[in-house]
Amino acid sequence: MDASNVLVTGGTRGIGAGIVKELAAQGHNVGFCGRAAQDAAVDAFLADLRSNYNGKFAYFQCDVSKADEREKMLDDFIATFGSLDVLVNNAGVAPDVRADLLDMGEPSFDRVLNINLKGPFFLTQAAAKRMIANKNGKFQCIINTGSVSADYASINRGEYCLSKAGVAMATKLFAVRLADEGICVYELRPGIIKSDMTSVVTAKYDKMIAEGLTLQKRWGMPDDVGRAVTMLVNGSLRYSTGQVINIDGGLVIERF
Repeated sequence: MDASNVLVTGGTRGIGAGIVKELAAQGHNVGFCGRAAQDAAVDAFLADLRSNYNGKFAYFQCDVSKADEREKMLDDFIATFGSLDVLVNNAGVAPDVRADLLDMGEPSFDRVLNINLKGPFFLTQAAAKRMIANKNGKFQCIINTGSVSADYASINRGEYCLSKAGVAMATKLFAVRLADEGICVYELRPGIIKSDMTSVVTAKYDKMIAEGLTLQKRWGMPDDVGRAVTMLVNGSLRYSTGQVINIDGGLVIERF
């Protein structure tokens, strides 16, 4: 299998780091981004990747909600790796404050929607144009990290649910638009994954999982999502564009 050149947004920790590590273990070349400047933690992550895996790795500073930074990251990625074969739209944030739907403010709404939906939508648009212009015979795809919150209504983080519902439709839209270009588009929907985002509600979900919230009575881990990404990058589901893959331990299965 030829190594693909993969760009992962939000790849320094949590689910993103899990995706980067699994891709590296499969021999792919991976560039990943975060909003902060490269620091000691990123240096250590890169050193770990380079010492344990054979691919090429690089970090790019980028706030995906900003158009100029998106364009620069794509240009820098292609300059570093030669081509862009796969984009994984993983960057995302939760509300700073979990507020009741009647109290949610516009600044929080704008922040979450800009990072979780507007950013990946326009990054996909720009990346797809570069992928179309630079075909190299490798399998090309775009993978969106959505959430079960696209369907599950959480009234204390409504802006997050709306952003993920938007990601679900964006996946369908780009799957339709890019099908004739040979670019597949997928959505992954993680459930309860152990990460920074869920650290503030660990006790709550420990109890709910033990009581049967999920069929598989454990937390999901970042590498669970990472393995799903590698399956898609390797082309195992190349006749399934536009599809949603739930990574949730059976959370969304209706029971009575």
